[in-house]
Amino acid sequence: MLRRRRPVDFGPDEAAFPATLGTLRDPSNTAGHLRKVIDAAGYPWVSSHVYRKTVATLMDEAGLSARAAADQLGHAKVSMTQDIYMGRRVASMGAAAVLEQIVLLPGGGGKGVG
Repeated sequence: MLRRRRPVDFGPDEAAFPATLGTLRDPSNTAGHLRKVIDAAGYPWVSSHVYRKTVATLMDEAGLSARAAADQLGHAKVSMTQDIYMGRRVASMGAAAVLEQIVLLPGGGGKGVG
């Protein structure tokens, strides 16, 4: 849709959604407008952080590094990206197998459990 609406003389340094006078939009005004649209669409739980988390998670699932995601999101510390924005995935089923064996022991539990 953006490509269809792009003016023929659109330059690479021009804003896709400029303010009324053609300048860059004020971030506070833009956030307010987005909030109204998102609420009206019936998604009051959606915030900019939902999108940021989605970007980080998709980059992770695509095999890109946490550093690449941190750079995209503008984080100086990779740990911020990993701890707050990236989804957790199951790295191995080893823990599940151990726990399942405990449950399957005679008597429904194991020594020293619980």
